[in-house]
Amino acid sequence: MKVLVVGSGGREHALVWKIAQSPLVSTILAAPGSAAISELATCHTIPVSDLDGLVDLARAEAVDLVIVGPEVPLCDGLADRLRQVGIATFGPSKLAARLEASKAFAKDFYARHNVPSARYGTFSNAGEAKAFLDQFQPPYVLKADGLAAGKGVVIVSDRAEAEAEIDAFLSGKFGDASRTLVIEEFMDGEEVSIFALCDGEDVLYCGAAQDHKRVGEGDTGPNTGGMGAYSPAPIAKPELIETAMKTIIEPVARGLAAEGSPFQGVLFAGLMVNADGPRVVEFNIRFGDPECQVLMMRIEDDLLPYLEATATGHLADMPPLSWTAEPAITVVMAANGYPDSYEKGSLIEGVDAANLMEGVVVFEAGTGRNAAGQHTATGGRVLNVTASGETLHYAVDRAYAAVDQINWPGGFCRRDIAWRALKTH
Repeated sequence: MKVLVVGSGGREHALVWKIAQSPLVSTILAAPGSAAISELATCHTIPVSDLDGLVDLARAEAVDLVIVGPEVPLCDGLADRLRQVGIATFGPSKLAARLEASKAFAKDFYARHNVPSARYGTFSNAGEAKAFLDQFQPPYVLKADGLAAGKGVVIVSDRAEAEAEIDAFLSGKFGDASRTLVIEEFMDGEEVSIFALCDGEDVLYCGAAQDHKRVGEGDTGPNTGGMGAYSPAPIAKPELIETAMKTIIEPVARGLAAEGSPFQGVLFAGLMVNADGPRVVEFNIRFGDPECQVLMMRIEDDLLPYLEATATGHLADMPPLSWTAEPAITVVMAANGYPDSYEKGSLIEGVDAANLMEGVVVFEAGTGRNAAGQHTATGGRVLNVTASGETLHYAVDRAYAAVDQINWPGGFCRRDIAWRALKTH
């Protein structure tokens, strides 16, 4: 089977790494790919924004299956374009992708289909938005309607600060993405990410993980695209997963199909769990990053047939995925200054040494190579140091031992990934 993976980050590196283990794959292409991905796949420097170029590549190479990693090309309609020319695609249509592309659409959708979530209001007028704050006690949750690279959520406890943020959002703090604003009731509890494959009709559980969104240890500081993740998460007990599948994920899949936009790809439910059970924080329409990295480490099966079945509508024929009992953790190493401004081009040493450690894989999210072939930083989140182990403690120790092999003065990481789980052990 000839496979094209669209994207260039750590998530796509992990997907390519997993797919490369399949005996069914003959050729892996990636677009645009990366220096790290090029070690496993043939890369074509076509940006994810060039839908015509991606479709032309898939056709010219007679690709059997396209796997779209990031959300932006899906929200722009890449999967529709590929399916129109008869190419099986893992990733939802533009209509189904509104579940992530528009938080206002998503909140209205949850309400229509009785999917439990926080109370909310949607605004494009600052005065109306500020008045709506009276509905809630602080802290206040403000969300940009559109895509903001995982950073379009602000949680503040001060009313004056919330009103200032409303003005900032509606004045374009996140560009067009925040010209419409969703204000939500704050949900207390513990967050968990649950994934499910969906072929337009059937759904299949595809793992759970816990992400760490805040930049600072102890979950402090601004939100990021994710500073680390681990799986399994103690909170994701079988009964919680069953409840989430029946009351949240399956109703969302049915609702999208009923509204004429059946979903083909992976549904990623970010949930808040408390005594009232799970409620939706948000849905994403692709594998989480960095959650994907730990899921790829833990899936025992050949993943490729599951991705193909999802893309072709045959998921009902597939058995449940099997998982290794070994926990996995990924630690994100980011450029100094992230998630605000950061420098590119700094030298990174020791990645190869870290990769040689038992149970460790360093997925590269934002790296290049200089003229001497050395690793350099090209993004904000740069390395995903991922490890598995007999217990979570072993996995965590391995991951941070690998981090310590890496010499990168221009970067940093959180040293407390998986702290919630370790606290309960």
